[in-house]
Amino acid sequence: MSETTNRGQQLASLHARLGGCRLCLEAGYQVYPRAIFSGGLGARLMIIGQAPGITEKEAGRPFNAGSGKRLFQWLSQAGIEETWFRSTQYMTSVTKCYPGRSKSGSGDRLPTPAEQRLCRPYLEAEIALIDPALIIPVGRLAIGLFYAGQFTLEEVIGTEKQLDGRWIIPLPHPSGASRWHQAESNRLRVQQAVQRIQAKLHFAQN
Repeated sequence: MSETTNRGQQLASLHARLGGCRLCLEAGYQVYPRAIFSGGLGARLMIIGQAPGITEKEAGRPFNAGSGKRLFQWLSQAGIEETWFRSTQYMTSVTKCYPGRSKSGSGDRLPTPAEQRLCRPYLEAEIALIDPALIIPVGRLAIGLFYAGQFTLEEVIGTEKQLDGRWIIPLPHPSGASRWHQAESNRLRVQQAVQRIQAKLHFAQN
């Protein structure tokens, strides 16, 4: 059996486990059990979001609604076309299932640290099997996987780091409700991040 075939079988097994996972429900968290991710072997770029939203749950694909439109508007400036990315690259999130609405009713609930820990082995397995050359963590929860300690988005958006032989270039969450990426100074930081992503594409695709 070739290494590629073996990895493909391992990834298929991982996806099957994700589809049947009920760990958060068994732990008492009222998530909606449908793991949202896309992609397969051969992907060199990986986007890691925070958690699926309601439209992602309904459509069954990551970054499906307005936030996805804005995300791919940013990435298009780096030469990344949405249809190409969705069909050839990998998209996942810190937690895989829609966590439901916040208690206040305004927006979706952030996954708890315990939920993140339950889901973390799945994400680590995805990264190990896909072995991307470039990871784009989107939003504070995803960025926190790669930037230890206390940090502000102002400190990390527009920067890059190398970790375990791959590049990490964070982006803010592209939610329409977010005021962060709408500020002029922060729009410049997003542009710096986009430029760094564009500069790494040749590295990532070879």
